[in-house]
Amino acid sequence: MNTKLLAIFVGFGVALLGAAEARKAEKPAYRKPELKIDASPVGEGRAPALTSYADVLENVRPAVVSVYSTKVVRQQVPPLLRQLYGPGLQGREERLDGLGSGVLISSDGYILTNNHVVAEADELEVRLNDDRKLSARVVGTDPKTDIAVIKIDADQLPAATLADSDKLRIGDVVFAIGNPLGVGQTVTMGIISATGRRVGILDEGGYEDFIQTDAAINFGNSGGALVDAKGRLIGINSAIISNNQGSIGIGFAIPVNLAHNIMNSLIETGTVARGHIGVATEPLTPDLAESFGLPKETKGIVISDLTPANGPAAKAGLKREDVIIGVNNKDVTSREDLRLMIAETAPGTKINVKVLRDGKPMSFDVVLDRLEDDSGPEGEWLTGVKVSALTDDVRKELRIDDRVEGIVITDISAQSRYAEIFPVGAVIEQVNRIPVSDLASAKRALHDGRNLALINYRGVYRYVVFYVR
Repeated sequence: MNTKLLAIFVGFGVALLGAAEARKAEKPAYRKPELKIDASPVGEGRAPALTSYADVLENVRPAVVSVYSTKVVRQQVPPLLRQLYGPGLQGREERLDGLGSGVLISSDGYILTNNHVVAEADELEVRLNDDRKLSARVVGTDPKTDIAVIKIDADQLPAATLADSDKLRIGDVVFAIGNPLGVGQTVTMGIISATGRRVGILDEGGYEDFIQTDAAINFGNSGGALVDAKGRLIGINSAIISNNQGSIGIGFAIPVNLAHNIMNSLIETGTVARGHIGVATEPLTPDLAESFGLPKETKGIVISDLTPANGPAAKAGLKREDVIIGVNNKDVTSREDLRLMIAETAPGTKINVKVLRDGKPMSFDVVLDRLEDDSGPEGEWLTGVKVSALTDDVRKELRIDDRVEGIVITDISAQSRYAEIFPVGAVIEQVNRIPVSDLASAKRALHDGRNLALINYRGVYRYVVFYVR
């Protein structure tokens, strides 16, 4: 206990005792409180004593793997040395190793893990529960939820069973499985401490809806499994809050429903397609509620604008001053609630939105559009290699012929292993003899090992051989 808090409680207790001694003669008469009592035993005596969870965990443990990442970083050369020895002087390469966990979610080798486990890795290796080691490749990543999907080439693998994380309750027994600090697969037990946590762990614009648990989670557990008392996957362990770099019982996992939706989009397209409803909103404060003729305690959010004016919400008939109180039979009490619900839903999906209009309940069916800032034409194709769609503005700026099609390299990190292979401004037309037109198709065309790209640089075509590990 914090010593300052302890002093406050002790001081308060002494003060009460002193006051009680001074008022012994004036002891008031108390009425006996009416208590709610349920004296029946837990389980009403019918449940057998549970002495082990081994059978529950037997099927899911083989589906949890260790993920080893390697990144090669080239140290920067001081400007003075470059002046002395010329611009061709290269800094020393340094190999950085990382450790995380992952969960097999299909028998053919798809693995859910965290984005921060695989971010910028040059090589990935997966160690299975039977000690087999296999190389892995990144299928797709989503920094906004800290989810990544990787793939190993194998079959008949053990796969976790997914539960419905929307049905979790505070107090449910859970288990965290992973490889903390590299000691080997470890299982810890706890309960669900809270759901729907938003704690600002992800970067600005991230989507947080964490499960909080007191099951011990430490470094290396990231990307591992959080499972329920039936051995079903309910979350992907992601982060902890700690004052000593170890577990103090405040751990966070990404709900499997959210992870599952992101995974499907990454596997199908290589990117994440999020829904867009087209409203700007404000919290419904007690003052606003009264202004709209609603009880002060009404929960919801107020539509302050329709953006764009012909967007999904406007087309469905929603208006300014409508108070959104629910989506698909789920309560909406904050802007974060609505943002997450819509972002979790695929574009083109019809949702039901419940509102209060002039104090009267109404409902509208809204067909979601695609969120534009998540469908942008730019992104990272290879580690440290950023590409963009070949727009008219890009063609004009780089003087690229109208007959050239593909994606253009806009930036390459100096530390990238591909910095000396691809030039900035080169247009990638084919990857492994497959024409590419956007980032998603360029990612899908990659495979482990040797790859071949056809590029157009300053009007000249050439083939480039590169390796992906």
